[in-house]
Amino acid sequence: MAEEYILVTGGAGYIGSHTVVQLLNADYNVVVIDNLVNASMESISRVEEITGKKVPTHQVDLLDKNAIIDIFEKYKISIVMHFAGLKAVGESVELPLLYYHTNIGGTVNLLEVMKKFDVKNIIFSSSATVYGSPVYLPVDEAHPVGGCTNAYGKTKFFIEEIIKDVCNADKTWNAVLLRYFNPVGAHSSGKIGENPQGVPNNLMPYVAQVAVGKREFLTIYGNDYNTPDGTGVRDYIHIVDLALGHVAAIKKLTSQCGCVVYNLGTGKGYSVLDMVKAFEKASGKTIPYKIAPRRPGDIATVYANPEKAEKELGWSTSKDLDEMCEDLWRWQSDNPNGYSSAS
Repeated sequence: MAEEYILVTGGAGYIGSHTVVQLLNADYNVVVIDNLVNASMESISRVEEITGKKVPTHQVDLLDKNAIIDIFEKYKISIVMHFAGLKAVGESVELPLLYYHTNIGGTVNLLEVMKKFDVKNIIFSSSATVYGSPVYLPVDEAHPVGGCTNAYGKTKFFIEEIIKDVCNADKTWNAVLLRYFNPVGAHSSGKIGENPQGVPNNLMPYVAQVAVGKREFLTIYGNDYNTPDGTGVRDYIHIVDLALGHVAAIKKLTSQCGCVVYNLGTGKGYSVLDMVKAFEKASGKTIPYKIAPRRPGDIATVYANPEKAEKELGWSTSKDLDEMCEDLWRWQSDNPNGYSSAS
């Protein structure tokens, strides 16, 4: 009997690489594919350092269907964890066709190849952006979806719908759709972390770059929201907790679950200024900031109701805000230029 593998698409990226560590720690065999547009092979060699295990990795673009077929011919794949995709919200508004072509086109190719090889188990990396502007808080899985404010969010929503349709058409498929809130932090070793290309799109990598002297100051968009301090409130989740949510989802997937959806978040909201203060505490650095007008499409407050994942997956977060900031600071200060500072 050939060894079975979990295929991790986008496994060299931020969330993918942290999940690969946890999969290896749980004794799963993993094969990674990544087109390396927003990632570096260095992250995989660091994963191998952390775990002491080799990770077969192939540079494959999901838009190249034959390359996906080659992987399925080479490895006996039992489960696919699908992280690959473009993910910059601002860029998606400027380049919607690129986002639809890459994220949706790549996913359809992947699903077609899975079907061809009779691999019918998928865990999909979705996002809380599918909820759009919250109608109520905290946001649970029954909250309306699809009112997305940008093309990136829409691609996540459409892919969820595609996977649901596939599961409806063939009841032998199983899918777990994981809606992430805001992943932050890094592995406690400081060896892997978020490695944004160019200007970071997310708050915490930007704050970390200010702390390490790469950027002069943080711009906070809007301080007149209806929140305790006027700045936007979000649910931040430690990347390792998020990765462990994927490991927990495997058991659900293999219990013939059909198509199910879970929020991965902490259930707590922190404002931009809360995050800045926590990072100042962790790093011992002052983070200068300037207030700018709100950005279009930004919402005041969003945080998760994570009870369903706790009940059905036996998963909950264990790492707090201090740990998120300490681990992020360790990664950033050890790797001021991300993976490109690796010799």
